[in-house]
Order: sequence, then C-alpha cells, then structure tokens
Amino acid sequence: MVAREFDESLLDSPDAGGAAARAAASAGAHLRAGRSAALEVDPDLLQALGRARALVLAGSGAAAVAADVAAAALGPGCPVPVQVVRGRGLPGWVGAADLVVAVSGPAGPAADPVAACAAEAVRRGCALAAAGPPDGPLRPLAEQAHAPYAVLRGPATLWGPVGAALALVAAAGVPAPSAEAVEAAAVRMEQVAGRCAPSVESWENEAKTLAADLAGTLPLACGSTPEAVAAARCFAARAGAVAGYPVLAAALPEGLGTSLAALSGPLGGQGPRSIFDDPVEDAGVRVHPVVLEDPEGGPDADGDLAAVQDAAHAAGTRVSRVSTEPGDRMERLAGLIALTDYATVYLAAAYQVETAADEPIQG
Repeated sequence: MVAREFDESLLDSPDAGGAAARAAASAGAHLRAGRSAALEVDPDLLQALGRARALVLAGSGAAAVAADVAAAALGPGCPVPVQVVRGRGLPGWVGAADLVVAVSGPAGPAADPVAACAAEAVRRGCALAAAGPPDGPLRPLAEQAHAPYAVLRGPATLWGPVGAALALVAAAGVPAPSAEAVEAAAVRMEQVAGRCAPSVESWENEAKTLAADLAGTLPLACGSTPEAVAAARCFAARAGAVAGYPVLAAALPEGLGTSLAALSGPLGGQGPRSIFDDPVEDAGVRVHPVVLEDPEGGPDADGDLAAVQDAAHAAGTRVSRVSTEPGDRMERLAGLIALTDYATVYLAAAYQVETAADEPIQG
C-alpha cells in the first residue's frame, strides 16, 4: 500500500475538511443544544437525583472524550470526588449514594461498554442520568430505571454530550459551569472558527499552519493543567477519529520523564540545529512536541512546558505552541480544543482521509 502524502495545496480549497470542518464550525451550537436537551428532561426526574456523594462520568469511544472534557470543566475544586470511567465496570467504592452520568453515541461496539457500566449502576442502586441519541443504547436503561435521559439530536459530536452531562450534573446539586460560562465557551469556539475557517488562507490560519507543521511527524501533545491535559487527550482522540493520524498525549508533570525520554530516543531529533542545517530531513518520522499553553497555568505548569521545549531544542526538534486567551476554565478549555480540532480537520483534508466521524444521528 502506497503511503499518502500531505498535499498542502488542498488546505486552501473552499471546502477543505468538508463535513468535519462544518461540524467544527458548529461546536458552539452543539454545546448549547446539549445543555438545552438536558434542561428539557422531566423536572421531577432531575429532582429525584438528589445530592451526590461522588460523581462518576462514564463514556467509551468518542463519548469517553466527552467525559474527560466534562470532568475538566468541573475542575479540581469540585466539592465532590469526580471519576471518569471508560470501561465496562464501575469502581468498587461506587454505591447508592453516588451519581453516575453516562453518555454514548449510537448503538454499536463503542457504546457497549458504557451501556454495561450504566446497567451496573442501576443494579447497585446508584442515581443515574444519561444522554445520547434518540435510539441510543442508554435510553431503555434510563427509562427502565426512571432516570433522566437527555435526547441529543443532530450530528454526533463531542460538545453535545459535554453540554448535556454538565447540565445533568448541575441538576444533581454538583457545582458545574453556569449558563453564562457555557455561553462564553460557545462564543470562544465561534471566535476560533472565525480565525480557522477553510476560507481563511493558510498564511493567517493557525490551524492550517499547525497541520502543516505536524505532517509526517509523530505529534506529542503536552498539557500541564487539567484543562490543557483534557485538550491534549481530546486532540489525540480526534486526530485518530477524524484524520486517522496518531497523536500521543502527555499529562505533565507525571508524564514529563517519558516525554523527555521520547525526545532523546530513536524517534527524537538529531541534535541542535545551526543556520547551515538542511531543513529537509530524511531520517524518518520524528516526535514533534505540541505544547498546549493555559494562561492560568502558573509558574510550575509553565516550567513543565519549558522543560519539554528545552529538551526539544537540545534535540534539534521543532515545537508547536497552541494557546488560548485568558478566561473562565471552560472558555480556556474550549479554545484549546477548538484550535486543535480544526488542525485535525486540515490533516484529514491534506492527506485526503475520508472519515465517518460526525455523521448525523437520525431520529
């Protein structure tokens, strides 16, 4: 099989990215719609959730990324413990005093683990709330348990489940981003969409520039705050789903050692560059760090990212930087994800990868 080549000329096509680009442009609308879907649930079912001792966010496949993003939006200051579950089983400590919020896409192998997790929550007597498509596998479980189910219509995207999950969490008395915070995040994504749309030429489009810089490399996305870590994991998941492109994600500081080792290993650089170096390398695929900069990171977080950049410089490896403007936690999270999501769209476009991601949900 002949390897595909990155065709940068395709980035400036008026319809670069096709349906995936249109889905990225609608991310803010999907977030609002997901929240609205949860608020349309029977108020009596929402009130019956009570106040949770601990919160479990369950998802698998693409929905697992939504659970990660929702957990990051709640933040480390959340007054109840928050656990993200991606497999079929709940942790042993989860019981009747806890709330399980499960999200899924259409029925299929990716949805089976979260359906099994939700069924176990019902057996243990946990409070359950769920979100998914009209004919999703969680709906009959929720109806049987008299639990709230937010019906998500339209494209099966990341942000609909995030908006629904956060609204369901808030209904159970767990402090969650306010309506104003959700709206600010939606506006932030629309601002990124304006700067990164297919109609914006490559020379002034930061997402197209990022995609071109990453082509032919093994990106290593590094985050040093909960928001940036969630964005890095989302980047890795979305790059695989949309562009079929592998991206590694590292959570700093715990992943700092392995990140530095990768930069000095067999896929690292070839040593410091000079002005006389040939910019064209023939040494094969190399690790390419992508540092996700959170303006609220603080000195320690900034120091972790600086260590990665210093190691990359010493190895003669270029670094890509992704940043967002200051703002509320959810705004910053949305800004980082929106930009990297557009980069995955342009990777897919230039490599001419067709994907089934973000297909419409019927019903």
